[in-house]
Amino acid sequence: MTPEERSRKEVAGTGAAAPRSLAESLRARDDAALAALLRARPDLITPVPTDLTQLATRAATRASVVRALERLDRFALQTAEALAVAADPAPYEELLGLIASDGGAAADPVAAEILPRALATLREQALVWGPDDRLRLVRTARELLAPSPGHPSPTGLGPTVAEATSGMSPGRIQKIVATAGLPSTHDAVSAVAALTALFSDRARMAALLATAPAESLEVLDRLVWGPPYGQVTADPAARLRWLLDRGLLLPTAPGTVVLPREAALHLRRGRAHRHTEPLPPALVTAAAHPPQTVDATAAGQAYTALATVEELLKDWDEGGPAVLRAGGLSLRDLKRTAVALDVPEPVAAFWIELAYAAGLLASDGEADERYAATPAYDTWLELPPAERWTRLATAWLAATRTPGLIGGRDAKDRSLSVLGPGLDRSAAPEVRHRVLTLLAGLPEGAVPAPDSVLARLRWERPLRGDRATAEDPRGRLAEWTLSEAELLGVTGRGALSAHGRALLGEAAEHPPAAEPSGPGDKLPVHHRHHLPAPPEPRTEAERAAAAVRAAGLLAPLLPEPLDHVLLQADLTAVAPGPLQRPLAELLGVLADVESKGGATVYRFTPGSVRRALDAGSSASDLHAFLTAHSRTPVPQPLSYLIDDVARRHGHLRVGAASAYVRCDDESVLDEILADRRSAPLRLRRLAPTVVAAGVDPVALLEGLRGLGFAPAAESAEGDVLITRAHAHRTPHRTPPEPVPDGPPTPDATLLKAALCAVRAGDLASTAPRKPGPEPAADGDLPRTTSADTLATMQAAVLTGGTLWIGYVNAEGTASQRVIAPLRVEGGFVTAYDHTADEVRTYPLHRVTGVAELADDQP
Repeated sequence: MTPEERSRKEVAGTGAAAPRSLAESLRARDDAALAALLRARPDLITPVPTDLTQLATRAATRASVVRALERLDRFALQTAEALAVAADPAPYEELLGLIASDGGAAADPVAAEILPRALATLREQALVWGPDDRLRLVRTARELLAPSPGHPSPTGLGPTVAEATSGMSPGRIQKIVATAGLPSTHDAVSAVAALTALFSDRARMAALLATAPAESLEVLDRLVWGPPYGQVTADPAARLRWLLDRGLLLPTAPGTVVLPREAALHLRRGRAHRHTEPLPPALVTAAAHPPQTVDATAAGQAYTALATVEELLKDWDEGGPAVLRAGGLSLRDLKRTAVALDVPEPVAAFWIELAYAAGLLASDGEADERYAATPAYDTWLELPPAERWTRLATAWLAATRTPGLIGGRDAKDRSLSVLGPGLDRSAAPEVRHRVLTLLAGLPEGAVPAPDSVLARLRWERPLRGDRATAEDPRGRLAEWTLSEAELLGVTGRGALSAHGRALLGEAAEHPPAAEPSGPGDKLPVHHRHHLPAPPEPRTEAERAAAAVRAAGLLAPLLPEPLDHVLLQADLTAVAPGPLQRPLAELLGVLADVESKGGATVYRFTPGSVRRALDAGSSASDLHAFLTAHSRTPVPQPLSYLIDDVARRHGHLRVGAASAYVRCDDESVLDEILADRRSAPLRLRRLAPTVVAAGVDPVALLEGLRGLGFAPAAESAEGDVLITRAHAHRTPHRTPPEPVPDGPPTPDATLLKAALCAVRAGDLASTAPRKPGPEPAADGDLPRTTSADTLATMQAAVLTGGTLWIGYVNAEGTASQRVIAPLRVEGGFVTAYDHTADEVRTYPLHRVTGVAELADDQP
């Protein structure tokens, strides 16, 4: 059932009188309508209200109403603003006039057609109640939206004549009435009513303005669409005096005048807004690409994303940068990481935050706290590439941390750093999902103009009041979403990819019909709806299924890892594509990366070859490795380089003396001692083949290598030490939890339980009771003596009657319940509790009182 159908059903009711309050209006709703309300405003069941009266009270609180208004689309909000300046209550015809002007539906047929749905949305969310002939805006919403000097309305209207003249002297009011050509009255109230009637009468108002000087009409033209306030001097000009004398400008403060609302509406031909926006702005297609090109481009970006995250965490494998005292990464470490990844700093910040959101990166919690990969990173590396990508993309979609804020300042003027506090924005997941859904609504391969996406989002969630002049946070989130989706490979060349559609779920896999080009076109279904209702929360199984579909679409597009490289005579190797992991790891030790891109270029140097020898490889191992994995013959210069470094590698042995050098060739030690550059090592000869040093073994190794030698480290047993990178891991860490944007949308199970509890509680509070002891005031618990309570309970067991009781639990919380007693014994009553819809046992000493329900009640 659509919101409009539910609204009509609520208004029609069952033939009963019109509701006198919001609570009565809610009481007339069926379960489907109440479920729609709780789904649209989940804060109303946090916690679950005891009855419908409490639900109505909560729905009218300022915080809840503000939240509901902020989630209206622009036209629904314009409808609420129009009701705020209408009479209370207002008939539907008056609302239609405020939206479409005095001409009604003929003046603005599109707005007139969509107005019932906007009104149904307001009714569904309990912001408006009452039948069409007596529409009432919730009082809190009226206070928030009605014009006032401190909070101007987006309508640009000012106060009514009655509000503007509330502090004016009766003599001044009578003088205005007389000058306006109205008969004098006996009191100020009737005088204000007569002036209001004049300004509201189109014919008489037109006749009055026909006598106005042209200069006075120019003043009204400047004020008519707002702001309605102006400044006057103590001796106003003639054009202003004419308006002041007839009440077309009324003083509100010394030197300040205002155009009354009734007069402004006449000049506007009854319109509350200068421009109504019943339809969302259409998305403008900036370009179009073949879907295959989009998917291939996105797949290339997806592979780059995997390689970048892997390179980042490999760079931090032995322990990354230190954690700042206030949390986060220092600017210097961010710059170093950006250089290592060969990307700009904002992009490096995005990859770091993405790895953190996916649970691959965290702080180690040590005394000297540093960032490092988590154990989940090792598990992630073993997954197929497509599954690794879906882990990253799913984490990005749900994350509330916003890398785009990095480098800015928080509310306390503190710098926002990578991995630091203050980066959470609860609206980020919703905006990301909405932006991608808009892209999914376009034809495949279509690229939307970013400005049109931002315009659509502003229509769906317009800013109100003072926030309208501030920076648009949702617009910034949308801009970051478009750029981050391209980096991650969700989009390609600006268009949503096939695996990106699959990641969103089933709803995004079938784009709707194209949007109309103008208001004259027939309105498709998705335009007749305003902002889409909040989607049902997806279960873990549904999210996992979407990830599997996305991985299945992406996997065929990713390049197959290669098992070979191309060796060149200039001591470089070219990898024409991604390499298999064992090959990439060993080649990364044997050579240094010189350039990255579609093909990666590695360069062999004496230092890189020595690094491979230090890791335990021999010269023959390196020759065999290169021969097995090169599609070209091993160049002679590379073979010579390996043999030359290997011949000198380990010829010297370094151990702890604090350090020593051992060599079987005495002439080599003579050469070292004779070199003046060895003086900082503080060497002295202990034996013909042994020299002691005054520095530690690591410094001695580096010093000798700086002299051109290739020493090897030695263990206490005299064996050569093999040095491999030590992979530092944090303890088990869970990914950061997203900060929710208010209570989550309730699922079907929670809605059913909440409705059952609210209905039962409402039955307990409203059911008629037989004459007898009554509560002292509405809402109080029934009070009876222990003897009367026991007797009434026992009688109900025999007759099968239903009772209304007051009950106080062990925590001291009082509640009202409707029960059907089944057994009374041992100081307890066992009864079917209509409030909880189950059989329960209650201690009689916690029952404050009991009353019998009327015979026609359950």
